[in-house]
Amino acid sequence: MTDQGNNNQNISCNPFAALFSSLADAKQFASGQKPQQLSSELQSESENSVSDSVDDNDDSVAEISRSFRSRQELCEQLNVNHMIQRIFLITLDNSDPSLRGGNGIPPRCVYLEEMAADLDGQDWLDMDNIEQALFSRLLLLEPGNHLIYMTSCSTVNLSADRDAGEKSALPYLFACYQRAKEEVTKVPEKLLSFAVRCKNLTVSNTRTVLLTPEIYISQNVYEQLLDLFLEGFNGTQREEIVEFVEEVIAGILLDQEVRTFEEVIVPVLDIFQGRVKDLDLCQPLLYTYLDILIYFSHNKDIAKVLGEHIQPKDPANALQYQKSLLGAVLSISCLLKTPGVVEGHGYFLNPSRSSAQETKVQEANIHHFMGQFHEKLHQILKNLLQRSGETRHLLLSWLGSCLQANAGRAKIWTNQTFASDAFFLNLGAALVKLCQPFCKPRSPKLLTFNPTYCALKELSEEERRNRNVHATGLDKETCLIPVPPQQLVESAQSYSLLTENLILTQLTLHLGFHRLHEQMVKMNQSLHQLQVTWQEAQRTGIPMSEQLLEQFEHLMIVYLSTKAATTQPAMLQCCLNLQTSTSALLVQLGMGNQGPEHVALSFPLPPLQNTMLCYVPEFFVENMGDFLIFLRRFADDILETCAESLETILDFITVFMGSVERMKNPHLRAKLAEVLEAVMPHMEPVAPGAVQPIMFQRERVFCSYKHAPQLAEALITVFVDIEFTGDPHQFEQKFNYRRPMYPILKYMWGKENYRESIKHLAHYASENLEAMNAPLFLRFLNLLMNDAIFLLDEAIQYLSKIKVLQLERDRGEWEGLAPDARREKESNLQMFGQLGRFHNIMSNETIGTLAFLTLEIKGIFVHPFLAERIISMLNYFLQHLVGPKMGALKVKDFSEFDFKPQQLVSDICTIYLNLGDEENFCATVPKDGRSYSPTLFSQTVRVLKKINKPGDMILAFGFLADKIKSHADRQQQEEETYSDAPDEFLDPIMSTLMLDPVLLPSSNVTVDRSTIARHLLSDQSDPFNRSPLTMDQIRPNEELKKKILQWLDEHKQKRLQLGPSG
Repeated sequence: MTDQGNNNQNISCNPFAALFSSLADAKQFASGQKPQQLSSELQSESENSVSDSVDDNDDSVAEISRSFRSRQELCEQLNVNHMIQRIFLITLDNSDPSLRGGNGIPPRCVYLEEMAADLDGQDWLDMDNIEQALFSRLLLLEPGNHLIYMTSCSTVNLSADRDAGEKSALPYLFACYQRAKEEVTKVPEKLLSFAVRCKNLTVSNTRTVLLTPEIYISQNVYEQLLDLFLEGFNGTQREEIVEFVEEVIAGILLDQEVRTFEEVIVPVLDIFQGRVKDLDLCQPLLYTYLDILIYFSHNKDIAKVLGEHIQPKDPANALQYQKSLLGAVLSISCLLKTPGVVEGHGYFLNPSRSSAQETKVQEANIHHFMGQFHEKLHQILKNLLQRSGETRHLLLSWLGSCLQANAGRAKIWTNQTFASDAFFLNLGAALVKLCQPFCKPRSPKLLTFNPTYCALKELSEEERRNRNVHATGLDKETCLIPVPPQQLVESAQSYSLLTENLILTQLTLHLGFHRLHEQMVKMNQSLHQLQVTWQEAQRTGIPMSEQLLEQFEHLMIVYLSTKAATTQPAMLQCCLNLQTSTSALLVQLGMGNQGPEHVALSFPLPPLQNTMLCYVPEFFVENMGDFLIFLRRFADDILETCAESLETILDFITVFMGSVERMKNPHLRAKLAEVLEAVMPHMEPVAPGAVQPIMFQRERVFCSYKHAPQLAEALITVFVDIEFTGDPHQFEQKFNYRRPMYPILKYMWGKENYRESIKHLAHYASENLEAMNAPLFLRFLNLLMNDAIFLLDEAIQYLSKIKVLQLERDRGEWEGLAPDARREKESNLQMFGQLGRFHNIMSNETIGTLAFLTLEIKGIFVHPFLAERIISMLNYFLQHLVGPKMGALKVKDFSEFDFKPQQLVSDICTIYLNLGDEENFCATVPKDGRSYSPTLFSQTVRVLKKINKPGDMILAFGFLADKIKSHADRQQQEEETYSDAPDEFLDPIMSTLMLDPVLLPSSNVTVDRSTIARHLLSDQSDPFNRSPLTMDQIRPNEELKKKILQWLDEHKQKRLQLGPSG
């Protein structure tokens, strides 16, 4: 504060002393001892800035105002001086505050000493010297050292000291701007132009500060500008800040000689990026910064600079996108910042010591902040897309190049480093929100999507800009079907923003969400394995090691953080809307609809002509399937709330799952079966104490689905098609693909509309067994039995190996082994256990499926084409499950390997009982020379009693066993009779007497019709020379058949003549 002694200088220096008749009167007025009418009026004028005149009768005033043009001018000057002081908190007057009126002037001002000296005694501010005064004020390094009291009140006023002594140029100028705006609303009309000019001075000087920051020593004016935004957006001054800044921007854009507008804004963006990258998702300050970024993206001039600022120097460098300002914001998440490193992570700490409720509350808190975060990200991207054609092009170019540079994220193995999971998760969430306006299943906007965008090859930068094509590399993606040979690509001159939005969004989800889903599945498996290890340690009495606990804590932190990041409800709902709409769009394309309105789905589907499906990348379908499977695993409640979405998804599955014409990839069609299982009502039992999930909407949609027959047929079609994928690993893969198909079939069988459609397929197959192409249901049953035989046989072998290893371990034989040998034994036991469990699960499903199918479908099972196969299979399994070999399967814990011998025996007996009414079936059972014996069936009856099966089932099976035995006795006699049959009468494959011999056209070999029919179900070739062969090509060997029948007749006659004794 300037020494107050300076304020006691002679009042004669003050020009306003001329208003008084004498110096004594002036002093007396200042001390308040001789109030006069004039001084009162002037003081009032100074206070209110509203006086227009002075008493005309005051002779003293008239005398000393001779140096001024009029008394009004004098009053105006006084008011201007006070107004400047109030706005800028500066003064040239350091006289005794007791000599000034206390009204109309601020309590503190910065005294511009050097300027006052230069003006040689002038101690008032006017419009001629205010620019110089303001510049002088801005150059002061420590303005607080130049503060003086402007009134006689000497009480502490920290607010006034702070305002007047503000060191930072931009906050000071903004405060001056605010005070000038206030003056504009208060001053009389004669002073209005002066107030407006003062306001404009704050704006022009702010522009000068930003264009010439080097003048202002020790000040970072760009930080000040960002802080100004921060303070304003965090409080109540947002609109005033924006108004002030936009006036400054307008000035800078008109004067870019010293620095360009971009050179002013880029440092601000750099500071913004440096600050925001260290902020946390749940930190309120982050959302103020995001509001600032929303404003930046909304202002067309700043948005253009922002769009250019985020462009990478090396577009092929995947990490550079994450290191941009937009990338820094997109990388904020509750996911680990460094994969695998939990140190410094702020979420889900000490999970083993946290209750389920505490974990749930923390997850809900994260979801709350994520909802805000994604909404603001969406607003930023939306602003950039809408602000101008330039900002749209810049953002879409950034997105297209980013996705191309990070395309390697979709590969299974890669050494390259890419943008993080958090980056892609947030980018996907924001883009999905952008798609919501057209994410309604029957939105006409959807049909404006043009997939030929994905067929475009390399385009120049100018072409990309003019045609709105910013994604690259899509022409290398595999599409749903190949382009038909005669079909030409009819690309558009320009593509809509909807087309780009949908493609960029789906590509982002393909590169981002899919990987996180895979990680969660693997973490789930690892957590389960840790749990098994922990239970084993408890069982054997080994204390849980610190290392095991540390592993569990670490993995749980990662898992819970990932789950929280991926299950934000609003994000999932938006994503479901997108995938449902994509499904609806693909159904329309699958029906060949290229019109402006949606067409109702009907069957049969029309043939494809000039289809657009050949331009739709497979990742559209992969994304949809992956997301719905994710919902089933980790956010099942979302599915229950979206009945309309479920119906649209069922339409998509019905159209594409069974149609190789619309989706060539059999693996992708098989994945749709897993999707179908994901969206259908749950079948598995709920653990004790767990909440029963609500299934009402899903149950309603499935039961009332109008295309149920086509859906059932599509499921059976893909079950068959997956047998022949051309993949070298197709044999192992098919079991994984078929795993979800069994529970779906079981569910469908329980619903009349689906069951009747399956029975219709079976009836058609029975009527057309010898068609050129084997009927669908016949091929399905053949493969079902193939699977059952292989799976249960493999399971039996693995269980036998497991039992041997368990016995060795329990007898202590492993104790003496070398460490490597022991580890190998333990590894083998674990591996056999996993394989045995898988094969048991699958064999349980296949046998169970045969059990419920044979309940109402009998004719095709007892036909010679299939009867012998199913009987030999059932007998073989009974032999292992109830016969002498059953001891080899008695492992320690059946449940550990999902081995359910009681259920298997029950299902096999159910199949026998279901088909036992058919004489042909009963007669065929004894023909199985490998496994059938009357003893086997009596052993089965004993086991049924032991496992407490119902009495009527045991009784019925006993009757069936007796019936089959009588057939066996009769056949034994016949076999003895026919044992001397000529070789030409015997089937060359089965070595049994042929009853319906047929000639194979290419090899010219005769076989029994039933033998070749069974063979052709699995292999469409002649078994003797591998030539292509179908049932319609075989010809009856009538001559041989006549010989066989004649020979049989002769033998019957001989037998009758010989009598019962033979």
